[in-house]
Amino acid sequence: MNTSSPPDIRKNTDYTRHRERLLRRSVVAVAIAFSIAGMTALAKTNPTLPAASPLAIEQPAVQVPASFASLVERVKPAVVNVTVTGKSVSTATSGTPGLELPDDPYFRGFFERFFRQSPVQPEQHDSMPRVQGVGSGFIVTADGYIVTSNHVIEDAAKIEVVLNDGVRLPAEVRGRDPKTDLALLKIKPERKLPYVIFDDTDAARPGDWIVAIGNPFGLGGTATTGIISARGRDIQNGPYDDYLQIDAPINRGNSGGPLFDTTGRVIGVNTAIYSPTGGNVGIGFAVPASQAKTVIEQLMARGHVERGWLGVQIQTITDALAQNMRLPHTRGALVASVSPDSPAARAGIRVGDVILSFNQHEITTMKDLPRLVADTAPGETTGLSVWRAGKKLDLEVAIARTAEKTADAAGIDAEGPDRARLGMALAPLTDEMRQRYSVPGDVEGALVLEVESGSPVAELGIRPGDVIVQAGGQPVESPVDVASAVRESGPAEQNRVLLLVNRQGNQRFVSVQSG
Repeated sequence: MNTSSPPDIRKNTDYTRHRERLLRRSVVAVAIAFSIAGMTALAKTNPTLPAASPLAIEQPAVQVPASFASLVERVKPAVVNVTVTGKSVSTATSGTPGLELPDDPYFRGFFERFFRQSPVQPEQHDSMPRVQGVGSGFIVTADGYIVTSNHVIEDAAKIEVVLNDGVRLPAEVRGRDPKTDLALLKIKPERKLPYVIFDDTDAARPGDWIVAIGNPFGLGGTATTGIISARGRDIQNGPYDDYLQIDAPINRGNSGGPLFDTTGRVIGVNTAIYSPTGGNVGIGFAVPASQAKTVIEQLMARGHVERGWLGVQIQTITDALAQNMRLPHTRGALVASVSPDSPAARAGIRVGDVILSFNQHEITTMKDLPRLVADTAPGETTGLSVWRAGKKLDLEVAIARTAEKTADAAGIDAEGPDRARLGMALAPLTDEMRQRYSVPGDVEGALVLEVESGSPVAELGIRPGDVIVQAGGQPVESPVDVASAVRESGPAEQNRVLLLVNRQGNQRFVSVQSG
């Protein structure tokens, strides 16, 4: 009888597993060794790979303020509440005067002003509905001059200012500037008032800390903090848009209130928010101090703003337009129209010129020019450079005075081959056609009769009733001139023809693919 015990299956299995674990560890160790060797070799063959980001090791750490309490305590006495009473058809939030909004009702709310009538019941007076609204402001002189937003007080029949200590005083409007949405009020205090000053350096940068103090929803003395998100924002509110974008929470009633830097200087005037609901979503806009200070000083001195006037209509340079004009970049402002007997006309500026610089300032975008011209003292002579016929020219211009000028700082056979190339039919500009399409008497060119859907010109917004006044840089007297320009657009222009289009007196250039 065999009495020997059977093999210890458990022990044999453990041994097998132990050997497998050892083998796996060896493989991992070899793989790690090869990886280290490979990375070392890569570093030797590619010495440009940094060991660490210099942004992390060479720059000082960002210091987050422990508290803004001392700053708020210091500047808060100069911030006031502005209460207005005026006639209105309702207390509902209305659209923004001068602000072109999309047709879509959802998107129309995005750029609504955050000050409108607050949700209070209208009081009755002389059988006319009356409504109260609230906004903000800040004192800039000890004798009671106060800065606020124009849209806060533009429809007011009565204005009252509430000081930080609760004292209520009547206020009168000393000046308004709708184009920058700024206004200046005056009260008569019985004592000298605390005031704040505008920053003179214009050195605010995206990422800088800011503090907003105002009267949101009637809750006076409210302080919020954040940073400057961006500079130079154009929200289509006027010809001089140059807003600071901020993320400090601001709401209805903050409008007209100050935006402070960490030294307590005013770097902006809160004026608008980007919001689908009317509440804060983290995007607000403020008029920068550099612009506001100039406007307020003029309002204080004369009650209105005088701006320089050049006398041109301008438009943005696109890639296609730059290609047509042999312009090596898309910077500058393209002159679409020159007003007769204007400073621009007297200086020799022509339709089709691209203004590259003004008063030694480069025109990076089209919107730069109106701001620079507006800031030039009327009567001052300054230099500018233009791009014309592939060359840069230097000119001098004597800027004129204006207080209310706008931003003009701002045929082909129906069945012929030329219609097929452009997608439109043209006709001579007869007296009958002028009357039918209300074409001004001083406009000459070829009338657009039809535009084919989906054609190159349709995509550029040309429509019946427009007048082609230039084609290929040459004046148009009849549709034949346009046809000739179309045929002559060859490989050098990538089959594009440059057209100057007049619509009810307003002109703009378009670059059309002609075949």
